Amino acid sequence: MAITFLMLTVCFLAYSNGSNDNFKGVASLFGSGVASYKTALVWATITTFAGSICALLLAQTLLLKFSGKGIAPDALIQSIPFITAVATGAGLTVILASRFGFPISTTHALLGALSGSTFIATNELKWSALSNSFIMPLLLSPAIALLLAMLIYFCLRAIKQANAINNSLCVCLENKTTLAISVAASESGQIMLDQNQPYASLTVDSPSACENRASQQIFAINFPRMIDSLHFLSAGAVCFARGLNDTPKIAALLLLAPGLELSSKIILIASLMALGGVLGAKRVAETMSHKITTLSHGQGLSANLTTAFLVICASKFGLPVSTTHVSVGALFGIGMISGHTNYRMVASILLSWLLTLPCAALSAAVSYQILTRVMV
Repeated sequence: MAITFLMLTVCFLAYSNGSNDNFKGVASLFGSGVASYKTALVWATITTFAGSICALLLAQTLLLKFSGKGIAPDALIQSIPFITAVATGAGLTVILASRFGFPISTTHALLGALSGSTFIATNELKWSALSNSFIMPLLLSPAIALLLAMLIYFCLRAIKQANAINNSLCVCLENKTTLAISVAASESGQIMLDQNQPYASLTVDSPSACENRASQQIFAINFPRMIDSLHFLSAGAVCFARGLNDTPKIAALLLLAPGLELSSKIILIASLMALGGVLGAKRVAETMSHKITTLSHGQGLSANLTTAFLVICASKFGLPVSTTHVSVGALFGIGMISGHTNYRMVASILLSWLLTLPCAALSAAVSYQILTRVMV
């Protein structure tokens, strides 16, 4: 009975995570009009699931960190009521935020739930472990994302302006002729002959100019289409990174569940995250796509490159950063450059971040009190 309830609460947390987080990587695709909501959601689901599966190989460190080791006593993290309370507190907080359209951090919710459950069980908390391993990365990552997004966008814009990249270019093969003068001998002397000699010339110009000259097009570069393709790839990279980073955190709560291999737990969590994204992502999608800032295609690409780079690096080194904090920080940085930031919405999101930890801690503490009585 206790194991079944643990499984249900962790599955609920995975579903909640998907509803709040799955769309964040593709929000700029939807917000800039590159893709429809349905297309963006399908792409997010596929790439997030791929990242979740790869977590088996690349993110083992996070499994240990979010099992509670280093924050709670070892005896406590082997307690099913404790782990169940953590999953319940975090899941309730994340699903409530999804309901109101606020993009919050599952990492932050788990941190709050671990803290609340530990404190109610032991009346003490290891603040040094929280500060060094969790709080500092969570606080620093939005600021780093903001600055990096601005830097990447400035670099891309400088490259575009320096090369006059606006629309399309093509490489064309053009047949031309040249006047050749030859000398031939005759009975009356030498005769000068004019001949038109054909030759091939490669030309780089706009497609319309090449077409007007009746040139043979070899290949063309459509820069807007290329930027959109890179935008799709970067959005997929963000979703992949999020699946890579978040799946081990949730799967860590199932370490006490017997009868399931780690690979089966990862697949179960990944499937429920995908389901949560498909069924419950709409409100957070609207917030991330349209309510923080307006985005051009290049600006969306800059924000996604920033988020993907930072989250993948964090997963590699076992740092529990929040994809939400990084993504919102990048969007905010782009909005500051363009001057289109909705500061009221940003303030509301920041407030929801501040409330995440105490709400999750309180929910987990109450859950722990109830579960210790029910499961005894």
